[in-house]
Amino acid sequence: MGALFSQSWMRQLQSKWNATSSIVEPLQKAGFSARIGYGFKGEGAARGMLVIEHGRAIEAGPFDGGELDWDLRAEPQEWASWIEEGFGLTKLGPAVATGALEFVRGNYRQMIRNVSLSNPFMQHFELMHELGVGD
Repeated sequence: MGALFSQSWMRQLQSKWNATSSIVEPLQKAGFSARIGYGFKGEGAARGMLVIEHGRAIEAGPFDGGELDWDLRAEPQEWASWIEEGFGLTKLGPAVATGALEFVRGNYRQMIRNVSLSNPFMQHFELMHELGVGD
C-alpha cells in the first residue's frame, strides 16, 4: 500500500468507499456530489482527493489542482493517530473545536446536522482506519 494520501492509498479508499453501501446509498439518495481533498496543515494544496458523483467515488488519487468542495487538513501525526486508533464522533467534535481537524473548504456544521451526510462522513473515517497509514 502507498503512503497516506498517495495515489495507491486514495485508490484503495475509493474501492472501499464504493463497496460500502451504507456510505454510497444515503449519499445517492441525497444527490451528493463533491470533490474532497485531504492534506496537511500549512501546505498550499491538498495531497489526495476523491471525486464523488451521486454517492459513488469515481476518481481518486493525487490532488489535481482543481476546485475542491471539501478540503480536510490536519498535522501528519494527527491523521496517523486518528487512522490508527479510529475516529468516531467522540473525537470529531473536539478535533474540529480545537482546530486539529480543519475544514479549509466545506461547511462542517451543515454536514454534521444532516444525517444522510454525517453518517457516511463518519464511516469514511472507518475505511481509513481499515487502510492504515501506509508506508
